[in-house]
Amino acid sequence: MNHRTPLSLPTVTLDDVRGARKMLSGVARMTAIEGSRHLTRLVGAPVHLKCENLQRTGSFKLRGAYVRIAGLLPEERAAGVVAASAGNHAQGVALASSLLGVRSTVFMPAGAPLPKVAATRDYGAEVRLHGQVVDETLAAAQEYARETGAVFIHPFDHPDIVAGQGTVGLEVLEQCPEVRTLVVGVGGGGLLAGIAVAVKALRPDVRVVGVQAAGSAAYPPSLAAGHPVAIDNPATMADGIRVGRPGDVPFQLIEDLVDDIVTVSEDELSSALLLCLERAKMVVEPAGASPVAALLSRPDSFEGPVVALLSGGNVDPLLMQRILRHGMAAAGRYLSLRLRLTDRPGALATLLGVLTVVDANVLDVGHVRTDPRLGLTEAEVELHLETKGPEHCGEVAAALRDAGYTIIG
Repeated sequence: MNHRTPLSLPTVTLDDVRGARKMLSGVARMTAIEGSRHLTRLVGAPVHLKCENLQRTGSFKLRGAYVRIAGLLPEERAAGVVAASAGNHAQGVALASSLLGVRSTVFMPAGAPLPKVAATRDYGAEVRLHGQVVDETLAAAQEYARETGAVFIHPFDHPDIVAGQGTVGLEVLEQCPEVRTLVVGVGGGGLLAGIAVAVKALRPDVRVVGVQAAGSAAYPPSLAAGHPVAIDNPATMADGIRVGRPGDVPFQLIEDLVDDIVTVSEDELSSALLLCLERAKMVVEPAGASPVAALLSRPDSFEGPVVALLSGGNVDPLLMQRILRHGMAAAGRYLSLRLRLTDRPGALATLLGVLTVVDANVLDVGHVRTDPRLGLTEAEVELHLETKGPEHCGEVAAALRDAGYTIIG
């Protein structure tokens, strides 16, 4: 990918990453690497999962935040730190600050999930809810920094942040020395850049691949242009990698060191999250599941052994519920349909009897009997069913039609 235009920006070296690791000793956990038999069969080579979802605060973010804050001068520490985040960075900054005895203020969007707000407060930060989107929250945090002198802790665009995140790469090489491909989710780029610095310095033969959500993929156009390019209205359920513009510091490193950037769809992210939960028994947020989504969508593209980084596990329970249903639908295991029937006693029971015969699990039933669209003797039923896959969905629909029901949606 090396077509970089030289910029006067600080860089990050292997020595920086090694120094960060010493600094993180006793602070960040060396998270486990677990094999995945299902993904191994799919890819045709060993696949391992690096479980940063089990890191303190539930993601890799503690690593970079701690290194950045620990490197502040005494007078900077005395002024406190400020950050803006909807989740993982907020918690990483809050815990790092508490461990280092530094006062922290974290701005979060007004609609941030309540469990993430509560966790950030529990880790010791003063939380201020401001704005509806992260850009508004970020502007408020930067204004606070200007007014108070607090040090703004950027989530990805600083050499200390990159070096801290790069310690994940050192662990992977030690835990899986035979690795040939390392797959990492990427938003602003701090994690991917740091890992690439460590891995390429020690094992240049290892292929490093970044994964972005298709609706929030700022790196492909940026790499094509040779400099960071902002995209309008980045949109994805994977809020951990929903970033509209690459960071200047990580961009340079990614351009020089990373072998490829691929994108995944929302359906693929949902399916990956479902697989992590069912097969690996891992609670993973959509951003953390993005490397698994890449393996699912293009299993023949990765030379093994492969390590896929599960970067975080902080997912709002309500969002998890919606994503799991979406993932089941994408996998052909969730069927939603509407049909009309004659409104007479026992009609609904008869319908449910048909579904019992074809072994469809009824999750929810909506029964409408009064509506201008319906005839005097008609009723409309909306069904949400759990099925065994796409073929079973077809069998269910065929059984309903054979029983005389008209499917209208």
